[in-house]
Amino acid sequence: MYTPKDRYKIHSLEVLKDNIVWIWTLGEQAVVVDPAVTEPVKAFLQENGLHLIAVLQTHHHADHIEGTEGLVKEWSNAEVIASKADSNRIPFQTISVNPGDTVSIIGKTVKILGVSGHTRNHIAFYLPKGDLENNNPVLFCGDALFGAGCGKLFEGTPEDLFIYLNSLNSLPAETEIYCAHEYTVGNLRWAQSLYPHDQLINRRLYKETEKRRKGLITLPSSISEERKTNLFLRARSIKELADLRQDKDRWSS
Repeated sequence: MYTPKDRYKIHSLEVLKDNIVWIWTLGEQAVVVDPAVTEPVKAFLQENGLHLIAVLQTHHHADHIEGTEGLVKEWSNAEVIASKADSNRIPFQTISVNPGDTVSIIGKTVKILGVSGHTRNHIAFYLPKGDLENNNPVLFCGDALFGAGCGKLFEGTPEDLFIYLNSLNSLPAETEIYCAHEYTVGNLRWAQSLYPHDQLINRRLYKETEKRRKGLITLPSSISEERKTNLFLRARSIKELADLRQDKDRWSS
């Protein structure tokens, strides 16, 4: 439970079937990442005496932006930060950004990373090492990277995927991964189907399955963990990555 005495904190809300809305707070200030719906987020903010100052949007899909309109009606001064290139698909933008830009949010410098692939203008929000919780870097990455997986290629190519996954893989190992869906167990089951004797995958699958059994989420993950058990980050060529993406899509259908 959030308490005003906390410094920077990141809270999770599970909504819809498997979406996770992240709420980053400092004192009474709150930043919401990819609000899929309005009411659960609004209730959390109001119950904890929080004032919304910004909404971060990683990409234009409805299950990431549908809650924004209701939130900015309630907190009319809140900034909406999203891709400038998607200004026609992500409404209510007040700060439009490009990859490579930096913005200041509740006293923290946030770098905008380009992760085009799932959608052509997908962005991620990266906070370098600082005073967030465990003092680790933080990545709010939407659907670009999941626990043991990555987003489908709706508008990008395997080449796009290879480029941005390599860029994410170059982040510090301790970087905490705050993605927007709880897909970890399913992704690990797929990985296990390809590598049934991989001890790292098997151990993580057991650990994450136990978390879900207890009603806990599997996130955040870390770059270090993903390097060991995420087959997409382990891929060493565009062809290998494309073959994995096709196999995963077939497995999930």
